[in-house]
Amino acid sequence: MSFGLRNPGFYTLMYGKVRPGHTPADQSRPSEILRALTAEAAAQGRLVVDSRQAAAHILATNVGLTLSLIILGHDDQELSVAIREGVLSSITGIAKTDRRDERLGHSVIEYAVAHPEILGSTETQLLVQWTQRLGEHVDRSDE
Repeated sequence: MSFGLRNPGFYTLMYGKVRPGHTPADQSRPSEILRALTAEAAAQGRLVVDSRQAAAHILATNVGLTLSLIILGHDDQELSVAIREGVLSSITGIAKTDRRDERLGHSVIEYAVAHPEILGSTETQLLVQWTQRLGEHVDRSDE
C-alpha cells in the first residue's frame, strides 16, 4: 500500500487499467511472492483457507484499498488497519480482540507456529486445529 501511495502513476498502470483475462507482467513477481508467503503460512497450519485463496484475499483487498486511497489523495490508517485485520481474520480464523484470555491463547498459538521445533511440526498443526475447533464451539455456545 505504501508503494502505491508513493507511486500512484505506476501503481495505477499495474492495477488500475485492467483487461479481462490479462495480468500485466509487473504484477507477476509480487503475486508470486505473495503466493509463496501464503503457501508457507498454510504449511505452518496458520490458514483456515487454501493458500491460493488467502493470496487472492490479500491481493484483492490490498489493491482495492490502495486504489481507493490514491483516489482520496491521502493515507487513512484507521481504514487500513480495520481492513487488514478483517482480511487476516478471514484467512486465519483468528479475530483481533481486546479480551486478555483470547489474546493469551492467540499468542501461545502464534509462538508455537513460529517455533515448531518446540512441539514438533505435527503437534503444532494439531494445536492450531484443536484450538480453532474449540473456538468454533465457544462461538456457537455464545449464540
